[in-house]
Amino acid sequence: MWGGRFETGPSAALEAINASVDVDKRLYEQDIAGSLAHAEMLAACGIISSDDASRIREGLEAIRADIRAGRFEWSTALEDVHMNIEAALKERIGEAGGRLHTARSRNDQVATDFRLWLREACARAEDGLRRYQVALVDQAEAHADWVMPGFTHLQTAQPVSLGHHLMCWVEAAERDRGRLADARRRMNESPLGAAALAGTAFPIDREMTAKALGFDRPMANSLDAVASRDFALEALSAATIAAVNLSRFADEIVLWCSRRFGFATLTDAFSTGSSIMPQKRNPDAAELVRAKPGSIAGALQGLVIVCKGLPLAYSKDLQEDKAGVFAAFDDLMLAIEAMAGMAADLSFDRDALEIAAGEAYSDATDLADWLVRELGLPFRDAHHVAGAAVKAAERRSLPLAETPLAVFQEIEPRIHDGVFAVLSARASMESRTSYGGTAPDRVREQIAAWRRRFEEDAS
Repeated sequence: MWGGRFETGPSAALEAINASVDVDKRLYEQDIAGSLAHAEMLAACGIISSDDASRIREGLEAIRADIRAGRFEWSTALEDVHMNIEAALKERIGEAGGRLHTARSRNDQVATDFRLWLREACARAEDGLRRYQVALVDQAEAHADWVMPGFTHLQTAQPVSLGHHLMCWVEAAERDRGRLADARRRMNESPLGAAALAGTAFPIDREMTAKALGFDRPMANSLDAVASRDFALEALSAATIAAVNLSRFADEIVLWCSRRFGFATLTDAFSTGSSIMPQKRNPDAAELVRAKPGSIAGALQGLVIVCKGLPLAYSKDLQEDKAGVFAAFDDLMLAIEAMAGMAADLSFDRDALEIAAGEAYSDATDLADWLVRELGLPFRDAHHVAGAAVKAAERRSLPLAETPLAVFQEIEPRIHDGVFAVLSARASMESRTSYGGTAPDRVREQIAAWRRRFEEDAS
């Protein structure tokens, strides 16, 4: 492609390190879409003839059909997806194929292709997260009044509704969707027409190509158009955070499905066995999701290092931008689909959850709150009394609900038998009626709100 300037071909080492077609050939749909829009614009602006544009369109559509059918032969000697397609086009239609690259460079071409691909990848991830949310809401609705232990420091803290716990991950996923949507919105500007770095002397219409490719507008600075990869960094950042949120729920699934917890089970569809221990049921899908942030965050850090300190405008370092991004979004989609599947697949043990919710004096805060409401104690004094009551009950190996009234009265004489109405896991859960709280009625309100949101999005 640059034979006019060079007398000999590249060394084997240069050819190997320079070729990217094995990675970037997955951009072929975007590359052909960009070329079709570019050719149509060139013809509309009188830069190439309408006949040439028609032949270019027919050639590109035929090449696209061959690639989709697996009939296209990729060549590392032609370096990348762009030159492979351009060479094939010239072979098919002759001289007209050589006119396609008028008023553009591979620099704006690859930047355009990459934005198109990543825009679609973000949208796919958003859609996948929505399916995950729907599965969680379905489970939350079925378990809105099931009580389970809530944890802080992985220690039993206060009883919560299982539905409330599951709805937490719906909220987190919505923020993940928002970050992906924000990244998609900011990247939705067209580099096409920036050419190598300085724009072009041809009278092109960048608004036309931007509109044809679904961009909001052309990028305003030609240097920025070809040199920036912060759109990919932002998308990888959003993907990393989403993967971390998925991994946290995946970790809970691993714990809940263990015999030590016994809160939940997964069917065979999301479990594996052991090569040596026939009794094992391993939640491998959840464990693998738990691990995915490693590779996704690694891709983010890799691209950060590639971009750090690069001078304007384009440098070949930026060829290293795509492999990590492709792999990261592949991993993210696997994680999302696995989590959506497991969210729907989980079944829960109501008795095990309720027993665990009542353990470890999880109703101690309810005792303190009762002392504030009924006896008018300042909360810090009530906290001290409740702590002393827990210590007294613990010495007797009794839960608070079975501790004799006389024991409470030794600590605070004004305590009366009305206190026992609040000393149960279920009473504790049902009492948390503040907005965003775990009371089943509040959980059902949130479920209804999410159902409305799903319906609005679908319409």
